[in-house]
Amino acid sequence: MHPALGIDHGDARIGIAATDPVGIMAHPVETIDVRKTDPIERIAAICQDRQIKTLVVGIPFRLDGSEGTAAEKVRRFAKKLSARLPHLPLEYIDESYTTMDAAEKLHQAGRNAKKQKAVIDQAAAVEILSHWLDLQN
Repeated sequence: MHPALGIDHGDARIGIAATDPVGIMAHPVETIDVRKTDPIERIAAICQDRQIKTLVVGIPFRLDGSEGTAAEKVRRFAKKLSARLPHLPLEYIDESYTTMDAAEKLHQAGRNAKKQKAVIDQAAAVEILSHWLDLQN
């Protein structure tokens, strides 16, 4: 395995998670506020700092498995990201329920997800990356 970056794309915030350098465990990195920071350039910097070898982007599928406007937005963003980082393979993974799973885990840990939106975006990115890691084994 190798280091991978998980991305939970949202209109206002983008949650980022990364694996350890060996690519075994996913952990939260940061939440990018897209109104204050260029997310493409910030992700490029994170990838360089962490020597990332794969980008993993969560795609929001509908309950029937189809893609809607939210998925289109994510794919447009991912296309720009790929153009900026053409040397990195980009993989999509179903992100259905990752935010709910993350909120539940934070709740179990005694944290109020509603008050910590930045934390929940990172936690959702961890879920995306963890699901991808599970599929690699």
